[in-house]
Amino acid sequence: MASGVTSAASQAATQGGMNEAGRDRQAIAQNFDQFLTLLTTQLQAQSPLDPLDTNQFTQQLVQFASVEQQIKTNEMLGSLLTSTRAANVSTASSFIGKRIEANGREAQLEDGKATWSLTLPRAASRAVIEISDASGQVVATRQQALQAGKQSFVWDGRTDTGAVAQPGSYAIRVQGLDAAGQPVEVSTTFSGTVTGLDLTGADPILLAGNVRVPLAQVTGVSQS
Repeated sequence: MASGVTSAASQAATQGGMNEAGRDRQAIAQNFDQFLTLLTTQLQAQSPLDPLDTNQFTQQLVQFASVEQQIKTNEMLGSLLTSTRAANVSTASSFIGKRIEANGREAQLEDGKATWSLTLPRAASRAVIEISDASGQVVATRQQALQAGKQSFVWDGRTDTGAVAQPGSYAIRVQGLDAAGQPVEVSTTFSGTVTGLDLTGADPILLAGNVRVPLAQVTGVSQS
């Protein structure tokens, strides 16, 4: 998906929910009118010596009021969700064409390079860095020392066989060891240019080439 997309299916589902709420409200109103008609007829025809039990129809009145209140609550929640989604779509649209940094292991190989940011709590005297393709196959392995803190790792797209990898989505895996041979945890983020949106789900997804990025994972944004 290379451009912004508006999800007609999502809009239809929202409209369907509103229509369903309207039908529910109409049904409860019709039932309530029928109930009042029957109640009025019963009151008019009751015997003064044997009056109707007021507790029964009072309970029914309360039930009708509770159902109507629940329908109103559902309508308000539906409206709130629609407004929230519209705001999220507007926010997501503003990222198109910009370069983002986001939490994750995948990055897009474009223009002969893929870039990740690696963050370490302490230095790793030896780190094994593996790059895998979309099928999970390791295509490139690098070994180097990594310093403590945040730093960039740029893969030049060269595989272990010396071939040039095809553009696309690749994942990184880093295993670090400190000078004492103890494991060092390495967190990864990537950077890429947002080329489009996927609006088919409940929340918009940013597309950086073939990499899918939820809004919540974005940690930074800059002009491409």
